[in-house]
Amino acid sequence: MILPLILSFAVLLLVGAPMAAAMALSATVAFVIQGSTPLMLVVQTIYAGMDSFLFLAVPLFILAGSLMEIGGITRRLVALAHALVGHFWGGLGMVTVVGEILFSEISGSTTADVSAIGSVMTPALLQSGYGPGRAVAIVSAAAGMGILVPPCITMLVLASIANLSVAALFMAGFLPAFTMAGLIMVLIWMQAKRENIPRQGRFSWKRLGTTLLDALIALGMPAIIFGGILGGVFTATEAAAVAVVYGLVVGVFVYKEIQPRQLIGILAHSALLTAAVGFLVGAAGIFAFILASEKVPQAVAQGILSVSKDPTFFMVVSLFVFLSIGLILEGLPAVIVLFPIMQPVARQVGIDPLHYAIMATAAIGVGIFIPPLGVGYLIACGIGRIRASDAIRPMLPYVAVLVLGLLIIALVPGITLVLPRLLGLY
Repeated sequence: MILPLILSFAVLLLVGAPMAAAMALSATVAFVIQGSTPLMLVVQTIYAGMDSFLFLAVPLFILAGSLMEIGGITRRLVALAHALVGHFWGGLGMVTVVGEILFSEISGSTTADVSAIGSVMTPALLQSGYGPGRAVAIVSAAAGMGILVPPCITMLVLASIANLSVAALFMAGFLPAFTMAGLIMVLIWMQAKRENIPRQGRFSWKRLGTTLLDALIALGMPAIIFGGILGGVFTATEAAAVAVVYGLVVGVFVYKEIQPRQLIGILAHSALLTAAVGFLVGAAGIFAFILASEKVPQAVAQGILSVSKDPTFFMVVSLFVFLSIGLILEGLPAVIVLFPIMQPVARQVGIDPLHYAIMATAAIGVGIFIPPLGVGYLIACGIGRIRASDAIRPMLPYVAVLVLGLLIIALVPGITLVLPRLLGLY
């Protein structure tokens, strides 16, 4: 069934079919040509892929992120980031990176990250002397790193696929995220100093205190999420439900930036995004089912192991594969289709499952921002009102830094594993 599956999938993508529809329809075509498998299996497998208590956390985190984004959270977090790092060379670019770290802890979605941070920071970057291409590159690099900052929808799905602890995955993402953020900020500093881009004033303890106080309520959400999960008070799904209630109370009654009439629109948007993610997860599940039934993982394992059984070699190959698939597919289907194929090989060569899951998450996050086809990169270009081709050259140094960060994460397992082990989660 592999040939009709791949051919029909490629044709559907070329004619502009949505990713989820292309996966489900190509699987159906493969079953029809095979002739011996009932088509009901397509529907059953798609449903089974979404029928998970853990997956219930996805729509709840999406809704919580929407509530906090519209409720004025992005602006307050960016102001806090500005007070922290705005006085350095390239300070406004660094504000984008720090703001992404702060906002990503709440949104849970890379698309939400690049849309929210890009909408706020791109105009500010342009006004401060950054070219349109450079502004898009900084926003893209920051959002590519941000996938490692929990809570993350990709991590939730990976935890279900790989049977890993959600709390361990969340904690494992922090140090890799800070590693990549540090590399991006060094590049921003070097470019800003070389091009003499003005600094954004001086550091002020008073300003830091004021912005921290203003953002304190917003920062309470990640504190509740992580404190509750790590303390064993509630599961990731329950934490997401608590985050929704917190976001609703803060947005409507504390910040008062969400009007009651806006709630219907917020719920509708969250429902649509949840439906898209759910269908994507389910369709990728039937796609992966066919690959597994045709023993593609075993063939891939034999091919890789026939070249070398060295863990370092396999990690480098994995990085290339996940980056490439992230460039072509969106993040979630790429993970769902590819991870079950590659993970068994990783186990065979002695790579820690948690380390491998974080590496895959990071590579997919970077892949969707690689020009000229990455979905996240195209969104950033749309926000910056620049043609995708015009931002490629400014983006290349940031791609190089992101890939360097991926190599460090892949080849130094301690960066990923130290926090989960220190906290007794793994």
